[in-house]
Amino acid sequence: MPRDADPITGADDLVELIRTYNPKTDESLLKAAYAFGEEMHAGQVRHSGEPYFTHPVAVAAILAQQQLDDATIITALLHDTIEDTRASYNIVAEKFGSEIADLVDGVTKLTNLQLSSTETQQAENFRKLFMAMSKDMRVILVKLADRLHNMRTIKAMRPEKQLKKARETMDIFAPLAGRMGMQWMREELEDLAFRVINPEARASIMRRFITLQREAGDVIERITGDMRHELDKAGIKAEILGRAKKPYSIWRKMQEKEMGFSRLSDIYGFRLITGSEEDCYRVLGVIHRRWRAVPGRFKDYISQPKSNGYRSIHTTVSGRDGKLVEVQVRTRQMHEVAETGVAAHWSYRDGVRAENPFAVDPAKWIAGLTEQFDAEEDHDEFLEAVKLEMYADQVFCFTPKGDVVKLPRGATPIDFAYAIHTRIGHACVGAKIDGMRVPLWTRIKNGQSVDVITADGQTPQATWLDIATTGKARSAIRRALRELDRDRYVRLGRELARAAFEHVGKKPTDKAMERAAKTLRLKDRDEVLARLGSAELTAQEVLNAVYPDLTPKTGAEVGRDRAVIGLAPDQRFERAPCCQPLPGERIVGITYRGKGVVVHAIDCEALQSFEEQPDRWLDLHWHAGRHAAVYAATLDVTIGNDAGVLGRICTLIGEQKANISDLTFVDRKPDFYRLLIDVELRDAEHLHGVISVLDADSDVAAIERYRDPRRTSGSTEQI
Repeated sequence: MPRDADPITGADDLVELIRTYNPKTDESLLKAAYAFGEEMHAGQVRHSGEPYFTHPVAVAAILAQQQLDDATIITALLHDTIEDTRASYNIVAEKFGSEIADLVDGVTKLTNLQLSSTETQQAENFRKLFMAMSKDMRVILVKLADRLHNMRTIKAMRPEKQLKKARETMDIFAPLAGRMGMQWMREELEDLAFRVINPEARASIMRRFITLQREAGDVIERITGDMRHELDKAGIKAEILGRAKKPYSIWRKMQEKEMGFSRLSDIYGFRLITGSEEDCYRVLGVIHRRWRAVPGRFKDYISQPKSNGYRSIHTTVSGRDGKLVEVQVRTRQMHEVAETGVAAHWSYRDGVRAENPFAVDPAKWIAGLTEQFDAEEDHDEFLEAVKLEMYADQVFCFTPKGDVVKLPRGATPIDFAYAIHTRIGHACVGAKIDGMRVPLWTRIKNGQSVDVITADGQTPQATWLDIATTGKARSAIRRALRELDRDRYVRLGRELARAAFEHVGKKPTDKAMERAAKTLRLKDRDEVLARLGSAELTAQEVLNAVYPDLTPKTGAEVGRDRAVIGLAPDQRFERAPCCQPLPGERIVGITYRGKGVVVHAIDCEALQSFEEQPDRWLDLHWHAGRHAAVYAATLDVTIGNDAGVLGRICTLIGEQKANISDLTFVDRKPDFYRLLIDVELRDAEHLHGVISVLDADSDVAAIERYRDPRRTSGSTEQI
């Protein structure tokens, strides 16, 4: 795909360019769109000072080079009119029809998406992006051409704007172009972004290229001559295209292989374009007879095409002076799809829609791409699935019956099982590759046969999330784990509710839980218990929802407002989360401007940060007397993984008149659980009593008070 055609200086030039592949183009409609766009953008200028309309014209020219239909090119001419001029959807529809108006409106909406914003917004905007693509793929073709021209002219922007656009291009638009099969566009977008993001690295690679060419001469010309000689001897006609790889591609290989430029050998690539599929395999034989093939670097995408329609044979051979050379062999029709990807579906030749048997149906392609995303409810999971799919390269493996399964590179038997059916994935207990039993984390290679071993009663394991690589497998595993977790959370919530209610002399009956659900506006009692078990609700909140007027008998308790002595009348305090000091322990205060005083235990490691600021220290101590049980402390508990153990632990804590406010599992093993339990206590003595009772239980392997000096409430600077 050529980078630049002759510059378009008027409507006639654009029409002439389109006529080269579509003599039946609607000249009058194209010229009307050109005139309308020029009128709407009159007086507007780009950052470079050029008339703004030069940009839509350049975008239209890029799409015309891909031999696209009139509607797509007219959309390019008008793609900024609805957003940046007085034109509206209705005006565009009236003048050019609803099809073009819908396309222009779709591009406008994509332009307004902030794809590089926060993760939650980015995930939602990616949903909108794929929704727009599913309605009409031509919308994203115009957007990619728009981004390509903006990157070609990016030097006119402010440096900070350049960097933002370049990173967005590298992270989103370049991989999207690649996923759509438009490799030429992906490579150019990557290189243009690389020029902005790391200009020193790119310049260094370019200098190395110049030095290499000066020392070794024109390697591409010599290898092309060698290939031409061998093909002529075999009587095979083929076009040979040789080139050095793009600077960013070389830089990425240097980073991945952790080697310098001088040690990187495969920096040249050749494409051999033949007249038939049969000739592709004949060419491959000639190449392998003349040069030694590199093991593990052969891929046949003709017999097993990629999902975006890409077909080609890839091989790497050891050429002159031992240098590795990548060779791709394909037919002319395959080459057109390899260059334009899904855009080949709309390409024209001699005035009619080109019938390319290798062009993938974009509707089917986008349906396959978005199917797995619809099941993702969580923003982070959706975003992860999108990026996994966009960056995926494929391997092809087989079922025991010989059916082909396409998976991304790095896929495991878990991915294979879920690709066959979710039910097979859930029941997977092992796998065989080429007849040999292998661990589930084994990476599948091209051409291998995979046999999944299943068992009744098997359920997905949390560790599978670290093994699976496909979005489909990971989302199915997460959904199953959520259902399993819900049952566990309901059981845990029931124990927490029982302990909390018994603490005030009540019982958490089904009727009481239904009342709590109604008050808290939740679905039913199980939803209350599940949220209580997952720490989304506290036991006190559930208790208050059922008995809002209930006040536990506390006697003459010391209230929190007068718990600490040594503060000024207008000073407020908070306990440091790093050490969680309790009444009865020696304490010291650190002052913060506008924030009050943070109270630390005297032995807290975080106090070392304030040693050079003695003026901020306050000598404090707790008020004597019985305090309210409102001071949280965290317990680090390791318990046996047996039925009823966790419930008994919760009961023991409740019997000590302590309330559990939060519970987090930090490690799960087949024989034990390690968890952090936040318990609301009166004082240090109360803490000692809870720890003593739990430590005496035979199923408690270890227990200690948990403190984290990194968990601070403020910096060392006074604020």
